[in-house]
Parts: sequence; C-alpha cells; structure tokens
Amino acid sequence: MFNIKLLNLYQNHKYDNINNPKSKNMKKLVVIILSCLISGIATSQQTQKELRQDLKDKAIKEARKEAKKMEKDGWTVAPGSIPLAKVLENTWMKQVMVDDNGNVRYIYADGNAVAESKSAGEMQAIELGKLQLAGLIQTNMSSLISANVGNAQLSTQEAASVTEVVQSAKNMIAMELGYVDPSFKLFRNIGKDKIEVQVRLFYDTKQSLEIAKKVVRKELKDKLKLNEDKLEKLMGM
Repeated sequence: MFNIKLLNLYQNHKYDNINNPKSKNMKKLVVIILSCLISGIATSQQTQKELRQDLKDKAIKEARKEAKKMEKDGWTVAPGSIPLAKVLENTWMKQVMVDDNGNVRYIYADGNAVAESKSAGEMQAIELGKLQLAGLIQTNMSSLISANVGNAQLSTQEAASVTEVVQSAKNMIAMELGYVDPSFKLFRNIGKDKIEVQVRLFYDTKQSLEIAKKVVRKELKDKLKLNEDKLEKLMGM
C-alpha cells in the first residue's frame, strides 16, 4: 500500500505549475511526506494511524513556517477565512489523500490572475485553474483511451481520429466541470490599483474521469459515428 501511495503522490504533484511560487514551496512538503511514508515501510511496528498523525504534525509545522513567509510577501486570506497557516495545512493534507486502493483521491491545479478588483481577479484565477484541471483530466483520459484502443479493434484512421477528438476535448471538459469552489483564495496588492489572486482547485479523481468519459463519448459518437461496442471498449467498460 505504501509503495502505491508514494507513486501516486509523485504523479499528482508533478503536474504543479513550476512557475507558481507556492508550487515550488510544495516540494518541501513532498520531501516530508515521502520520508514519512518510507519510514512506514521500514518500521512495521508503526501503525498507519501513527503515520498519518506524524504526517499531520510535520505538515502543520511546515504550513506555519510557509504562512509566515507568504505573509511577509504580502499574501492574505479573504476576510472571515481561517488563518493562512491552517489554509495551507488543509490544502497540503488534501493533496495527499488516497482512496482505499491507494489511488490519489483528488487532482488539483492552481489559478493566478492580476486584476483591478478581488472579484474580477478571483473569477479569472478560477477559470485559469479550471483549464489546468481540464488539462490534467484530458491527460488521464488520453491514457485510458490509449490503453483501450487495441481492445476496440479500430482501424488506423479511426484510431487517429479518436486521438484527435480526445486532444481537442479540454475546453469542453472545463465547461462540463461547472463552477469549482477553490480550496483557498489568496490576495495581495500589486502597485496602487492592482490585486493578485491565487486559488487552488481540487476535483475528485473518479468523478473527473466520469465527466471526461461523458464528454469524449458524445464527441466520438457524434463525429466518428462509432458503434456502442467500440465506445464501450474505448471507455474501458
């Protein structure tokens, strides 16, 4: 189980926007988590409950340290929100949540925007974050389709058309996601009349794949006229 968790943690984290300052700082958390999980492999006496508590304690410590740095850089939370350190702690813990099979429970993406008001910046940041989420979902869907093309017994032309449809599905997937409530919203003033907004969006991995299947299935049926048998096999059903 722990080996699976290590792999899934890496797969989920590697899609972070490397140009995002917070994403770079997340690398510290990855090191902490990996050390905790590796320790769990080596120490059979330590229960999973104790490992989770150890991970939480280290995450809290790191979150407080990072919150101080971000506050010095001018970042603040929305009025009435929980403290920044708690926001970061909750976010980091959510990023490494796994299901009963050891698979990553959530995919996540960041959105960043600069605008003249908080509301405008927030809206832009969320839309950009959704596009990043849709890109991750599209990538997962591409992997699923690629693995099932052989089973669907498609012609070379059909296979190429299927790939093209999947690759063009990003915007449709983003639309299908609807509004995604950010896990956090951070703000800081830029100059005299600009505000920078950062958000992080999470989406259930299984639900996101079901949305992608719905979108891609409809496109394949409408554009390529594939029969139900081929569609079922492509979707891994």
